[in-house]
Amino acid sequence: MTIFGYGKTTKAIVEKFGNCHVYDDKFSAVTFDQKGNEFLPPEMFDPKKSALEVTSPGIPPSNHLIQKAENLISEYDLFADTMPYSIWITGTNGKTTTTTMLQHLLEDRGSVEGGNVGNPLGVLDDKAPIWILETSSFTLHYTNKASPNLYIILPISPDHISWHGSFEEYEKAKLKPLNSMQEGEVVILPKKYADYPTNAFKVLYENSEDLAEYFEIDAKMINFKEPFLTDALLALAVSKILFDEVDYENINKFEIGKHRVETFTDKKGRIWINDSKATNADATIAALKSYKDQKINLILGGDDKGANLTPLFETLQSYDVNIFAIGSNSEKIDTLSKKYKLSCKICKTLENAVVNIDKMGDTDINLLSPSAASLDQFSSYSQRGDEFKKLVNSLS
Repeated sequence: MTIFGYGKTTKAIVEKFGNCHVYDDKFSAVTFDQKGNEFLPPEMFDPKKSALEVTSPGIPPSNHLIQKAENLISEYDLFADTMPYSIWITGTNGKTTTTTMLQHLLEDRGSVEGGNVGNPLGVLDDKAPIWILETSSFTLHYTNKASPNLYIILPISPDHISWHGSFEEYEKAKLKPLNSMQEGEVVILPKKYADYPTNAFKVLYENSEDLAEYFEIDAKMINFKEPFLTDALLALAVSKILFDEVDYENINKFEIGKHRVETFTDKKGRIWINDSKATNADATIAALKSYKDQKINLILGGDDKGANLTPLFETLQSYDVNIFAIGSNSEKIDTLSKKYKLSCKICKTLENAVVNIDKMGDTDINLLSPSAASLDQFSSYSQRGDEFKKLVNSLS
């Protein structure tokens, strides 16, 4: 078996199967391990000597290994014949929370979670009755054989444009599993895709109210505000479909992870919100909904990967907001702020933004929700969020 890339996903495959030929830029010479796996520089790949290639999902279609491959499959395709009943969860924002919420609900029934959420398929128990898989557009792009038994699609908005080449290709990847789903299987998807052809049974929604009404779930009994209310309703909807169960007590025990609308206070009792995981405009728009009638200091910026931020600024016009621009797209944010007559201060760095907000005195909400990736200044959104909390907690 040929493997492209040596990251978390493919390391699990190499460990599980052995006798793999692994090509990665980190290898400059041929080496072997005790399981017979061979590690080679990418330029040594010969498609004529390879019967099957499995790629790391993050490698883009433009990569020379992908271009040369003749028998390319995804991690999901590799496990298609042994995968148990599977629930795939995708979308632009909220898929991690929905996946972990659903695992929280179904764990007692033997489910395991994996995919983009942290556990590669190579380490999942294939004897488990249910696999709950957070599924990225990268994986879906390369998947042609495997398909879900139950598919959850959260709203799709522009993201990973540079990888896919266009929003249309990104959207196409997200919808791709519908092409192979069968009668008796279920897909829950936004109403805008009502006409997309599939043999699966469609449940359409536009908002949390639609989900609550269709599945007869009392949203007032759920202790989450948006954006997490929709995630919780989707998780409960799956439990209702599979087991005719709506466990309000259990869903309310779920704890939201770090860096997603994470609220804390400084030494003066002011409210700060770490939403570093909001790496696109839709995530920021969702975070803002809970603070409609409050004064907001909003930290925006980073590597937006060329995304269109106009919908975000159109939304911001209806908020009482001061913008603090950081990262590589600071000038772009400032230009858009001027266009939409919004207050903006170019800070460049997160530290400068926190210092400038501190000088503002008391404001209802101080929100880091960047609408951009972090890699221009940080190693990850987690590091950005941790640094944000450290800076705020150091204020005197």
